[in-house]
Amino acid sequence: MKKLFPLFLLVLFIACDPPDEPNLKEYEAQINKNLDSWNEAASKADFKTYFDFLTEDAVFIGTDAKENWVKKDFAVWAKPYFDKKKTWHFKALERHIHFDTTGNLAWFDELLSTQMKICRGSGVLVRNPNNQWKLKQYVLSITMPNDSIAGAVRIKSPIEDSLIRKLEKK
Repeated sequence: MKKLFPLFLLVLFIACDPPDEPNLKEYEAQINKNLDSWNEAASKADFKTYFDFLTEDAVFIGTDAKENWVKKDFAVWAKPYFDKKKTWHFKALERHIHFDTTGNLAWFDELLSTQMKICRGSGVLVRNPNNQWKLKQYVLSITMPNDSIAGAVRIKSPIEDSLIRKLEKK
């Protein structure tokens, strides 16, 4: 029994060894690279690369109040633009990435230089079993200086008032 005690302690020590901590710096670098590549795929009209970065159940929320697409519907909408090479070019100006405690879920916000001037993107990414980060949700918003909001509301009111009434009836 005395001879087995050191072996027992070794097994106990190994069994109690905490799991490896996620390498968040490495994950952050991967996510930055992936998001930049995703934007580049759009600018090069690379449909396959662009949509492969999305999970199968991904949701893309665009700047128009009616743009809330699951991946399949977003791909159908976007395909003609990719086919005609009339896609968009977004370049990150600033990005902040955050992680849950497991290191398997990340969320981010970014400021983008676009043809619409500065936009804000935000999203949620998941790390799959192959250690690849995939985009599960993305939200694109047009930024608006506070001093310009009243003018923007005047422009969009005739369009969105009827949409508000329609959505309120649901």
